[in-house]
Amino acid sequence: MAGDNAYKVKWGIISTGWIAHQFVTDLVHSSNGVAYAVGSRSQESADEFARNHGISKAYATYEDLVNDPEVDAVYIGTPHPFHKENALLALRAGKAVLCEKPFTVNSRELEEVVAYAREHKLFLMEAMWSRYIPAIAKVREWIAEGRIGEVRLVKADLGFRTDWNPEGRLLNPKLGGGALLDVGIYPISFASMVFGPHPEKISSTVHIGETGVDEHFSMLLSYEGGRTASLNAGIRLKMLEEAHVFGTEGHIIVEGTLVNPKSAALYVGGEKVESFEHERSSIGYVYEAEEVGRCLQAGLTESPIMPLDESLAILKLLDEVRAQWGLVYPGE
Repeated sequence: MAGDNAYKVKWGIISTGWIAHQFVTDLVHSSNGVAYAVGSRSQESADEFARNHGISKAYATYEDLVNDPEVDAVYIGTPHPFHKENALLALRAGKAVLCEKPFTVNSRELEEVVAYAREHKLFLMEAMWSRYIPAIAKVREWIAEGRIGEVRLVKADLGFRTDWNPEGRLLNPKLGGGALLDVGIYPISFASMVFGPHPEKISSTVHIGETGVDEHFSMLLSYEGGRTASLNAGIRLKMLEEAHVFGTEGHIIVEGTLVNPKSAALYVGGEKVESFEHERSSIGYVYEAEEVGRCLQAGLTESPIMPLDESLAILKLLDEVRAQWGLVYPGE
């Protein structure tokens, strides 16, 4: 496969839910991948998904999907608590894996998945799609070029008010519900991208709702050299969704939404000196899919943009935060 520019990754999709629909919808924009097969827990669901997306193969079980010899890479879009078993299923079948964020519900689970992938030299990546969005890539570029001097502070927020549905994914502890895993991971991953995944100190406060999940939280991460990240997230609280990076010479604003921004602005000395705007017809999931294709063609087993050690460190940070809150997921 390496070096074959005409080759397209044949994707197998685990799940027929909303996020899988978004991912496959965006794959039509990919230069190096195509949706080839889908697996569900019923043939009817798989057939409907395949029909809606023009996918050639539909399987009634995840096992049948991963055992299809034509499938190169598997995208996992199931709820958080199933990520570990789904990822291991695909890896044991020798497939490359792109797994939705959060990778797993805790670091212990992810350590097991990463260990298997590394032992068998298989590609594995967290689907932190915002990391690959062009506007976020531009932010990394500006920071690396020293355009705002020495970065000292990150402020990032992400929150929305979901409808009250105690059995739904967001508010149900059994499905890994709550703000931390669903939306909080975005500002936390953004801070990790800027400062690295190892803060010296973690301070946090949380509101636990009546279903037992974290409905919103605030977090202050302290890093070496006086650098700090102020992060907020919520699922029952509408917030501004911007991110700000402050340096000694200027600052950067990620505009619109931290998750999938189309623009960013660079300020030096209080004046806007550069704007980045990226108009596109895709939703934005295509960029992470193309990263998998690039890595596979290069013979890599992980992405340098979202390396496994960083995903692990972020999950350990989430574990520590939950320990501060006394929040334990069912089955832990």
